[in-house]
Amino acid sequence: MAVEIITKEDLQHFKKELVAEIKEALKDQPGSNKKYLQSSGVRELLGISPGTLQHLRVTGQLPFTKIGGKIFYEMEDIEGMMEGNKKG
Repeated sequence: MAVEIITKEDLQHFKKELVAEIKEALKDQPGSNKKYLQSSGVRELLGISPGTLQHLRVTGQLPFTKIGGKIFYEMEDIEGMMEGNKKG
């Protein structure tokens, strides 16, 4: 069984490639709805401040994913939160 050593540089290179591929996959495609939004898109969609969005994250009301220093939100989670907060 051969042993292969992975260096810190190898991992950093892999991270850059992975982030680039994820960004490419998340690009808005003509004629389709976005599945993921970044913070600015969520704030614009809901008409809320950065502080309010942070509160929703911290309290667990709005799930998120952080990749490469950017935060992404699934449109399905945003819609679910809106449905869960409906009043009479």
